[in-house]
Amino acid sequence: MSIKHPIISVIGSSGAGTSTVKFTFDQIFRREGIVAASIEGDAFHRYDRAAMKAEMARRRDTGDLTFSHFSEDANLLSELENSFRAYAETGKCRARTYVHDTEESERHGVPPGHFTDWREIGDNSDLLFYEGLHGAVKAEGIDIAGYGDLKIGVVPVINLEWIQKIHRDRASRGYTTEAVTDTILRRMHAYVHVICPQFTQTDINFQRVPVVDTSNPFIARWIPTAGESLVVIRFRNPRGIDFPYLVSMINGSWMSRANSIVIPGDKLDIAMQLILTPMILRLTERSRRTK
Repeated sequence: MSIKHPIISVIGSSGAGTSTVKFTFDQIFRREGIVAASIEGDAFHRYDRAAMKAEMARRRDTGDLTFSHFSEDANLLSELENSFRAYAETGKCRARTYVHDTEESERHGVPPGHFTDWREIGDNSDLLFYEGLHGAVKAEGIDIAGYGDLKIGVVPVINLEWIQKIHRDRASRGYTTEAVTDTILRRMHAYVHVICPQFTQTDINFQRVPVVDTSNPFIARWIPTAGESLVVIRFRNPRGIDFPYLVSMINGSWMSRANSIVIPGDKLDIAMQLILTPMILRLTERSRRTK
């Protein structure tokens, strides 16, 4: 952790809702005049799109049916840890961008499915903001979690996560339900061993729970709406959290445990604003005092 150069990590898999959380953070940064350097987790994938397909085929030929972007060896985790370390020490680090589509290709001048060159980011920034799959990994020889000053987990219950992924990949990527199902099955080993353990390292988890039937996510015609969901917010260390204030400010909320509050799904944005804004301000004010 770094007082002078703080790091915020948002951890969640594709379809978990991390993009919504990132939007809320962007709102807070803009409103409070905070300059954030950003890192996207897919920038630290080991392979570009074509190379990943080739590596997956090679693994399948050797009997490995669990290799995916979730896997540790599919990512440059040492590079990510080095970037976190460098930012914590100097306020600058190396990053790059993975180009997903034609629109991003025109912006970066790199074909879709490829990476931009590495570049230095962070000059004159207040903090580093990471959003991706591996921002709180703690494994043999790797301790990315140790550099995060505020770590946020975005964790819908698994059937909802699958529904969101199936609908997104079919709509935006043209995949069939069968193809997305194969991806889910291939990722399960790493989901259990790499993704889930990170949520014990996070400071706050936001877990969306549908209150409609999601028992068979592979035939679900619609994604449950925010109004058809609850969100469980769990604090690893509840000390200093003013739960009575939060319950009074968020209509329909209640405490389910000494470290957890449950809110209506459509109150997520206001809950995040109330909870995260003072935490972010404390990090940046403490940082600015040391500079």
